Amino acid sequence: MALSFKDNPFARKKDSAPSFGAEEIASDSSSAGTGRAQLKPGIAEYIAGETREFKANLKPYLPGDLVGGSIPHIPGTEDEAVWNAASQACSTEKVHYCYSVDQGRLWYLACPSSSLASNPDSWCPLAAALPGHSEYWDRQTVYIYEQEGAASALRWDPETGRMQVFLGASRTLLPRIQSMDANFVTVNPEVAQMVPWRNRALRTELLSRASARSLLLFGLLLNAAIIAVLIFSYVNTNFVKRDLDTVKRDTEEASMKLMLNAANALQSDAIKHMVRVQDLLDSLQSVDGTLVRYEVNKGKTEWEALLPTSFQGGVGTIKGDVQPGIEKDGRVRIKGKN
Repeated sequence: MALSFKDNPFARKKDSAPSFGAEEIASDSSSAGTGRAQLKPGIAEYIAGETREFKANLKPYLPGDLVGGSIPHIPGTEDEAVWNAASQACSTEKVHYCYSVDQGRLWYLACPSSSLASNPDSWCPLAAALPGHSEYWDRQTVYIYEQEGAASALRWDPETGRMQVFLGASRTLLPRIQSMDANFVTVNPEVAQMVPWRNRALRTELLSRASARSLLLFGLLLNAAIIAVLIFSYVNTNFVKRDLDTVKRDTEEASMKLMLNAANALQSDAIKHMVRVQDLLDSLQSVDGTLVRYEVNKGKTEWEALLPTSFQGGVGTIKGDVQPGIEKDGRVRIKGKN
């Protein structure tokens, strides 16, 4: 029993699993009637400035060295795992691959990059039949694609559940496939959702160009900001009028106060008091007197001296009040103020 895509009305509606093999797509208004979707550049293309070079419409092409298989799905390592498996299957690290995720496994198709030498901007329509993509129905169905005398088929072994990929000439492969007891779906590349190839080396180079362009733009913006600040500083320094009269006046007043405070700090009554003490000592020495106290407190001077009783009225510059009582040595205490 053979089925075409039109016999499968649910294939485009059901979402058995998310697809990680296709780029971001957007509806194409020119082909809205057929349900065809157009590829859309990703963030890396925008950052690298390569949106004009991005190929939105890929040509269907069937590589002659197509291989396929499945590996366990470990979230976050999809590209690394598929690339390792495809490199071993194709015996080279330069491979193109695409994949999808379904029921905890990664289902992939791959081919050596050299197989696409004459068809660089192409995609394999058989990839649309991987689980989770637009042409997938179930694992009991055989998916066929034919192009320019070559044919390919994608099926799952009913006993082992392994995915098998058949390639060959149409005249030999199609009769062999049609002899199998299974349903058949012919993949139509005109209505199938495009699944672009992935290439690790090309993706790495794209990210490198995006990073270099980001650094260049950031450097230009930073330099522009620095130049703007320098220009503003230059204009502010040379063209802005400054009123320095107030500052000059305040500075002069502060300087004057500082000088006055310094002069007051340097002034001292020490010499005056030293002269007065020497005068008292000279006067007391002539009458056998003794100076016992000389005190300066808040600008006022007080002194006390012992004099013989015969000199109670003072002598010379020693004039003061006689304190009551006689000292032990028979002299009187005189207290004076200046």
